[in-house]
Amino acid sequence: MNLSQRLAIRYIRTKFKLLSTISKKKAAEKAFELFCTPQSRNKKKIPRVFEEAEKLHFEIDGAIVRGWRFNHPAERKVLIVHGYESSVINFDRYIKPLIKKGYEVLAFDAPAHGRSGGKKITAPLYKETIQKINKLYGPVQSYMAHSFGGLAVSLALTEISHTSDYKLVLVAPATETTTAIDTFFRFLQIDPSVKPEFEKVIIKKGGVSSEWYSIKRAMKHIQAKVRWFHDEDDDTTPLRDVLKVKDQNYPNIEFVFTKGLGHRRIYRDNKVTKSIVEFL
Repeated sequence: MNLSQRLAIRYIRTKFKLLSTISKKKAAEKAFELFCTPQSRNKKKIPRVFEEAEKLHFEIDGAIVRGWRFNHPAERKVLIVHGYESSVINFDRYIKPLIKKGYEVLAFDAPAHGRSGGKKITAPLYKETIQKINKLYGPVQSYMAHSFGGLAVSLALTEISHTSDYKLVLVAPATETTTAIDTFFRFLQIDPSVKPEFEKVIIKKGGVSSEWYSIKRAMKHIQAKVRWFHDEDDDTTPLRDVLKVKDQNYPNIEFVFTKGLGHRRIYRDNKVTKSIVEFL
């Protein structure tokens, strides 16, 4: 973290400390707005394999979502779903191996990410984006998702008609939204007394509490075969949330635990990549 980033965080912390003493409600509204606003956008050079793809786009919630389609048409389709402040171009290593497997590959940047439009992203919006991709370019029978994308695709699959021959790869998914909120509050040192008002904002926006945005809850409604990769040293999506799902003993989930790869290197690992492609 450089000096300007440290100064920006210090300013935000001071701002919330002051706002919390004035109005818990206003502090919660500002906190929610910040929680849903990516602070960086991946705009690095597009890998060569993406330059060979068919470019696609559609609109959702006033934002243009941009993506790529490879090997169209093919009998079976796979959708790659990226995480928060990321982009599908980070998953270029998967494109050619999946094409060799006979897949049509779909890859989109979420709203407020990469080359898509928009300034904010929420779990409901990401879920609806995935559902619209399935409607416009599907049906999609296989999914590979990382981090926040894992939560979004799990929520989407609870509402997409599917069978047990569908496949879902989760890589370090954001298992519990409540954990993400707790981490956000701790990092910005927001007064815990703001949290009840923050919860009210979530309910007002989406009609359900933060606990509803949970892979543990969603998995009860998912029939697809799942291979779940998670690193023991993941400091972004903690293993303790994953183990609560594992304890449910879902027969359709296979867990693969790694050590020393953390939250992002895990999907770039050669062994993990090979295992994902073989599973799909």
